[in-house]
Amino acid sequence: MKIAFIGLGTMGSPMANCLKEAGFSVVGWDAVDSACSRFEYSSSSLGDALSQASVLITMLPSGDDVQVVHSDPAMAGLAENALLIDCSTIDVEASKALATEAEAKGFQMLDAPVSGGPEGAAAGTLAFMVGGEETALERANPLFDCMGSKLTYFGDAGTGQAAKACHNLICGITGLAVCEAFALADALDLDHDKFFNLCKNAAAQSWILENRCPVPGPAPKAPASNDYAPGFAARLLAKDLGIARDAAAAVGQDIPIGQETARRYAEFAEGGGGNLDFSAIYRTIRQA
Repeated sequence: MKIAFIGLGTMGSPMANCLKEAGFSVVGWDAVDSACSRFEYSSSSLGDALSQASVLITMLPSGDDVQVVHSDPAMAGLAENALLIDCSTIDVEASKALATEAEAKGFQMLDAPVSGGPEGAAAGTLAFMVGGEETALERANPLFDCMGSKLTYFGDAGTGQAAKACHNLICGITGLAVCEAFALADALDLDHDKFFNLCKNAAAQSWILENRCPVPGPAPKAPASNDYAPGFAARLLAKDLGIARDAAAAVGQDIPIGQETARRYAEFAEGGGGNLDFSAIYRTIRQA
């Protein structure tokens, strides 16, 4: 079985490596040449990567990027009845449309966005949120087992993306709350380490707090302790929060806190912070 892995960025390359280390035949490709260098078994062209692949995994920045791959003539080179797995975070309706197109071409497709960040991708401990046919999930389970430690199957096509939109809404709101709390703690002259350890061992504990603490020092592995080198870039969180906002609008659900959080991160990303980790918004809050 040949796996074509398209998208070798911060998340894609370690995911592809997990599959390769598990013994699968994996050929990678990325439109950005420098990304291809992250994965030893990358191809020189999309066509070569897709040729006779029985599984296509995409891990790309946007729905448009996924659509570009799915619309490429090289897709005709996939093996008959190939399985398509999209691990990107894209909007729900686009995901449903891609699944419909895939089915019309004789392929099965799963939407399977992830949580866990680069750390989870490298360790093979990602959490997958999956939508699509159960028979497709059965085919994909051995691959998910190599790349992650948790999987939740939500149902029809698009439900994985719906779950990711809701999940990232919580992450964005929590991230902004943590940043505002640390900005206030700093303004009140609280010791960063003591405040971090208090929250870590009290009701304010969260994954965001422990892994994306917004001030340098208390969490040595957090981006803040590495000049805010992105674990998850602010521009990507802004995109994901926009997806959640649009999903809410589509079903008439009011999310005022979510809308404000989306606005704040979009403003931060567009103002020059887009390539920093999302926790870097702390600096803007503290300066204000």
